[in-house]
Amino acid sequence: MLDIKKLDLKEIRNSLLKGDFTSEELVLSYIDRINNSNKLNTYNTLNTENAIRIAKESDRRISQKNARSLEGIPVGIKDLFCTKDLRTTASSKMLETFIPTYESTITEKLFNEGMVLLGKLSNDEFAMGSSNETSHFGPVVNPWKKISSKANLVPGGSSGGSAAAVSASLCPAATATDTGGSIRQPASFTGTVGLKPTYGRCSRWGIVAFASSLDQAGPITKTVADSAAMLTHMSGFDLKDSTSADIKTENYEKILGTSIKGKTIGIPLEFEKLDISEDIKTNWENTIQWYKDSGVNIKSIKLPNSKYALPAYYIIAPAEASSNLARYDGVKYGTRVHEVALDDLYKKTRGEGFGAEVKRRIMMGTYVLSAGYYDAYYLKAQKVRRLIHQDFINAFESVDVILTPTTPTTAFEIGQNVSDPLKMYLNDILTVPVNLAGLPAISIPSGIDKSGIPIGMQLISKHFDESSLFQFGSIIESSRTGDYQPSDWWLS
Repeated sequence: MLDIKKLDLKEIRNSLLKGDFTSEELVLSYIDRINNSNKLNTYNTLNTENAIRIAKESDRRISQKNARSLEGIPVGIKDLFCTKDLRTTASSKMLETFIPTYESTITEKLFNEGMVLLGKLSNDEFAMGSSNETSHFGPVVNPWKKISSKANLVPGGSSGGSAAAVSASLCPAATATDTGGSIRQPASFTGTVGLKPTYGRCSRWGIVAFASSLDQAGPITKTVADSAAMLTHMSGFDLKDSTSADIKTENYEKILGTSIKGKTIGIPLEFEKLDISEDIKTNWENTIQWYKDSGVNIKSIKLPNSKYALPAYYIIAPAEASSNLARYDGVKYGTRVHEVALDDLYKKTRGEGFGAEVKRRIMMGTYVLSAGYYDAYYLKAQKVRRLIHQDFINAFESVDVILTPTTPTTAFEIGQNVSDPLKMYLNDILTVPVNLAGLPAISIPSGIDKSGIPIGMQLISKHFDESSLFQFGSIIESSRTGDYQPSDWWLS
C-alpha cells in the first residue's frame, strides 16, 4: 500500500498524472486505512465499491490524456451534503435511513472534476455542536493526543469528522460546512487548514440546512494550496440557490506565492482582552512577527460590537434552526414513530428522532420567535448583527486582512464540556462574528502548544476576497516550525 500520510492533494494530482501510481491503488490505500480507523469513528457511511469503480474510470481517462482538474483524487464528504443513492444522515437518528435521489451542487461540481467519493463523514447532529460529540453515531475522536496522556480529545465541531479524517490521512481533502465556526474550529483542533468562504460563494443547494443565513460550505485540507484548489472547483453561482452570489470566481491556485509586502494586517483590540490560553497568545504574537518580517504593516483596529456576537448568534441560529427543522415531522420522510393520533406521531417522532442538543436549540429558537419575544430577542439580535457587519466594513477601510486566533483553547478531552452548554458555546467566540458578517476566513496551523496539540490562527478578509486569505496564509505555512502529522496510535 502507498504511504498516503506523506501526500497532500497537490502531490496526489501530480503523481497521478505522472503515473507514479494509479487512482485505484490510491483509493485502495485509503480504504485499507479507513477500515483500520474504527477508534476515530470518522465515517458514517462508506462508498467502497463505487469508489473503486470510479477510480478505474479515472485511470482510463488519465491514460487517454483526458484527465479533468481533480481526476482520480479521493475525497470525504461531510454527512450534510446530499449524495445521490448514498445515505445522508446529518448524523441524526431522524435521517438514519435517508437516501437522497439527487446530488448537492457542490458534490456534483467536485465529482464532475473527477474526484472519487470515499464516504460520508460524521458531524455534530444537524451541525449543532462544537466538539462532534452530538452525533447519533457516537463521538469522533481527534487523532492527536496530548503528551503523556491517553485521554481521547475532541476534534472540534461540527465538521469534526472531516477535520479528523484529513488530519489522520483518511482522505486528502474533505467538504465541510461553517455556521458559527464549524470549519475553522475543528481545523484548528486537528492541525488542518479550514476555509469558510464568503456567504454566497458556494452553493447551499442540497446541503441539510441548520441556519440558512449563516451556513456556508468550504473545504478542509492539509495545505493552503490544497484549499485554493478545492475552492476553485467548489465555488460558483447556482440558480438553484437563491442566496448564491452571481460573482465571477477565480483560479485561486494562481494567486499563491504573490507578494504581500506593504499590505496591512489588523489586530482587534477587543480580542486581545478575551480569555485566551497563554500558549495561543504567544503563538499569536509570533505570527504577527512573521508578518512583520515579511514586510507587512501591523495596525490595531476596533470591533466594538464583537462582544455581542456570541449572544446574537445563539438567538439567530436557533431561530432559523427551529424553522428549518420543522419539516422533520414523521410524515414526509425520515424517521417515523407510528401512532394513531397525528399529534402523537409528531411529538414522538421529533422527541425520539432528535438528540438533546438539537432539541435544546429548537426550543430556544421557537421561544425567541414566539409572540411577545420576537422584538425583544430575534429582531434585536438582527440589529446587533448589522452593527457587527458595519464594524468589519469600517475596519477594512484601513487594513487588508484581520488576524486572530481561531479558538481560545486547543482541543479538550471528550466529555469535558458536554454537561456545560455555555462553556461549549464559548469555543465559538472568535469565529461567530465572521459568520454574522458573512465574511470569508481561514484557519491555518501555526504552532504546537506545550501539551503537543495544534494551534490555529484565523485570517479574515473582505467579502469575496478569498484571494487575500491564500496570499497571507502562505506566510504562516512557510514560517512555522514543527510536524503537523499526528501519530498512528489509533490504527487497529
